[in-house]
Amino acid sequence: MAQRLASCSCGQLTAQTVGEPERVSICHCLACQRRTGSVFGQQARFRRENVALSGTSREYVRVGDEGSRVRFHFCPHCGATVYYEPEGLEAYLAIPVGAFADPGFPAPSVSVYEERMHAWVVPPPDAQHMA
Repeated sequence: MAQRLASCSCGQLTAQTVGEPERVSICHCLACQRRTGSVFGQQARFRRENVALSGTSREYVRVGDEGSRVRFHFCPHCGATVYYEPEGLEAYLAIPVGAFADPGFPAPSVSVYEERMHAWVVPPPDAQHMA
């Protein structure tokens, strides 16, 4: 069974996962663009019981476009987000794919908020595409 380690930049906050993610997605919403400093956010969703957290985090709560809250957990030392908790999906933790620093990580199967996608971004053609 696959094991992966997600970490903040300084290594103080980690998330050890067991098994494959239930979903890997990219989000083109403006909030994800601002949060990541990139043109989209990419997250892997794991069942909570398949993630072991270690270290100290601070929390930032953001209200999404559809009104639900997301609790982002980031390292208080280096500021990197290592995991987050989307409201309504309490059985899961979402982990930014970049926190794994693994070029072999599975590609996204879902692409959301594509109406806000930068014109040069090309999601995987076999992904589910949502405006």
